[in-house]
Amino acid sequence: MSATDLTPAEDEASPGLCSTELGAWKGLLRVHASLLKALDAELETAHRLPLTSYEVLMQLADAPDRRMRMCDLADSVLLSRSGMSRLVDRLERDGLLERTPCPNDARGSFAVITEEGVELLAAARPTHHEGIRRRFLEHFSDDELELLSQYWARVLAAQRLPSAR
Repeated sequence: MSATDLTPAEDEASPGLCSTELGAWKGLLRVHASLLKALDAELETAHRLPLTSYEVLMQLADAPDRRMRMCDLADSVLLSRSGMSRLVDRLERDGLLERTPCPNDARGSFAVITEEGVELLAAARPTHHEGIRRRFLEHFSDDELELLSQYWARVLAAQRLPSAR
């Protein structure tokens, strides 16, 4: 059962979603899945770089000293810690990043992007940005994009409120 479907008993016990609400929710899920699949395929084809790997390299390149603690990196790209560890293993094997020990936490480590990782990210970034523009941004006016940004910020802020948890 998906998060959008209700059994008759659940429908009676909780307020249902009207067709407008359901359309907005399902639309978000479909667009998100479709965009991620297409952007991932473009990066894989052009650079042999999956979207999740691109996101990790981007986070590291933009971080102070081009490094992040593994737990913070996992949170920033929405992966479990074990999933992040496996991904970092692959990226390290490919020479795109390396792990370094955390000086104030013997159990912790940093992921640090290598020069090879920086170069691959620089090569892949135009492909990714063009894909975002073509598949998403060009379908909206500047005013609509500003509104979307405000909507996303509102929803994200609500997730940090105690009542939203």
